[in-house]
Amino acid sequence: MTPNSSILFDNLPEGVFLLDAAGHILSYNQAACRITGYAATEIENRPFFILDEDHEDTIKFQHELNMAVQNGKWVSEGWRRRKDRTRYWAEATLSPVFAGDSKLSGFTVLLRDTTERKNRWLETKASEERFRLMVEAVKDYSIFMLDPEGYILTWNEGVQLIHGYSASELIGKHFSIFYTSADLIAEKAENELRIAQQQGIYREEGWRVKKGGSVFWASVVLTALFNDQNKLVGFSKVTRDLTSRLRDEEVLRDSEARYRSLVEQVADYGIFMLDEKGRIVSWNEGAKRIKGYAADEVIGKYFSIFYPEEDIINDKPKRELRIARAVGKYEEEGWRLRKDGTRFWANIVITAVYDQENRLSGFSKVTRDLTERKLGEQALQESSNRYRQLASELSIANDELSAANKELEQFSAIVSHDLKEPVRTVKSFLHLMARNVEQDQFQNMKTYIGKGIAAAERMEELINNLLHYSHISKSDLIKEEVKVADLFHAAIQNLNDSVEASGAKVTLQSDVDSVRGDRVQLVQLFQNLLGNALKFTRGRAPEISVQCSEENNRVRFMITDNGIGIPREKLEAVFEIFRRLHFSSEYPGTGVGLAICKKVVERHNGKIWAESVEGNGTTFFVVLPHNQ
Repeated sequence: MTPNSSILFDNLPEGVFLLDAAGHILSYNQAACRITGYAATEIENRPFFILDEDHEDTIKFQHELNMAVQNGKWVSEGWRRRKDRTRYWAEATLSPVFAGDSKLSGFTVLLRDTTERKNRWLETKASEERFRLMVEAVKDYSIFMLDPEGYILTWNEGVQLIHGYSASELIGKHFSIFYTSADLIAEKAENELRIAQQQGIYREEGWRVKKGGSVFWASVVLTALFNDQNKLVGFSKVTRDLTSRLRDEEVLRDSEARYRSLVEQVADYGIFMLDEKGRIVSWNEGAKRIKGYAADEVIGKYFSIFYPEEDIINDKPKRELRIARAVGKYEEEGWRLRKDGTRFWANIVITAVYDQENRLSGFSKVTRDLTERKLGEQALQESSNRYRQLASELSIANDELSAANKELEQFSAIVSHDLKEPVRTVKSFLHLMARNVEQDQFQNMKTYIGKGIAAAERMEELINNLLHYSHISKSDLIKEEVKVADLFHAAIQNLNDSVEASGAKVTLQSDVDSVRGDRVQLVQLFQNLLGNALKFTRGRAPEISVQCSEENNRVRFMITDNGIGIPREKLEAVFEIFRRLHFSSEYPGTGVGLAICKKVVERHNGKIWAESVEGNGTTFFVVLPHNQ
């Protein structure tokens, strides 16, 4: 991230989190710290769902990640907990991030504290509840509201068409005005209110009285209305004139009774009916087994009693019915509540049900408990993740072993050849010297001794370089900020004799002040590269250009010479230990210098390579992380 983008990231008013592909927090901005109460880096590498009120709900969180990948983003609202455990209502927008090869690399989360807005909405919702309970004008049904004692509060056009009364004749009257004399004597109206309040709903078909005294066969639904505190606020009464369809309705009721009997016996699925407002009107054995309620405990209740608190505050039950009515069906998976308060992961299907005249008569709701299956899928996913992690670790270990084996093979070749060669030379000259001593011939002794010493010195140099190479791999890195100019001045100082002897011209151009790393090893790195550039010249004064720049938060070095160059097919081989492209008599050396350079760069998590045109110089590139 560039400095400008980092400043923008930290000053955004919303909390922003960056997650990896498994949902663990990689970083977050200052607004996220302010909202959650956690300090910078305090929750890095921890799963994002620790900010939820239920901070162990891995199933819901994995579902949200899957939905974000599937739909492009996922927006959720709900209670969350700050570090001090205080609650706040938040909106979180989860968006997937894909790499260049369309592989999921992580997620971004935009977090907003909407507690104040949600509280205002709840206050508005409470003030509008009486309006929400009002029904629109319907002509085929008489629909009116009653107060808790049964007096009429509202009226629709269907009342006048069916009962014959105008609004002014009904408002404030007791609804028993529609009952026959026998029903009034039996206090039927009062009994219906009592039953509706106890059971949530009262249904019946029977005779009712119109304004002129004539009677009609009516279908009546009396529903108790409770507010969010489950306090009775009145009743809704829906009446339909079925006089002309009485016989057809009797046949239909018989058919429905048979179907209801069949559904009630199903034990693996919770199957129940809702009225058009979402009140439960039927209950089967499977619903009792899954949710724990008996039929008399839920009939007449709004089906939101099965939903967690956050879903109710978000009006999720109402939204589901609206979608089912608009498209015919609503289906999802999510948490639902049993009677004892425990949760289960449910697959639910809500289907809008219409009568023969294509009018909505309610909804069917089918629920299946998938908790065990989800837990099994999660265990399988975790096992798969562990397997992939283990496979990755084994692959890395195998690569490391392969590299170590390759070095071991090279070492064996060195021992069998490079180290044996000076031993054989020393041994040969010792034999010659012994033979000359026996023959009293001493004229060549000084030559033999000199060559034997030279061979011994070469063997010592090979052993020292090998030990130095091994030491680089084992010694601990002591990282610090090192001035770029100091690195090159130290390297040139160590090569001062060679620079002066060759008449070399070495220039440094750097846009970077410093780099972080091990001072000793970095000096050795650039000393070897400069020494290599000084050595491989042919009859010309060396000209070496060193350039240092920064790109993408990495420091890039270019060491360019005007030497003999390297054949294209040998560019990678030059970094192999003891690999020499020329005879030592022509260009002295052991072939360890560039191998040491490669080892130093790799230990600093960088890259090194060479580009060259044979006969026209070489450029070595070194790229190191700026802050490692």
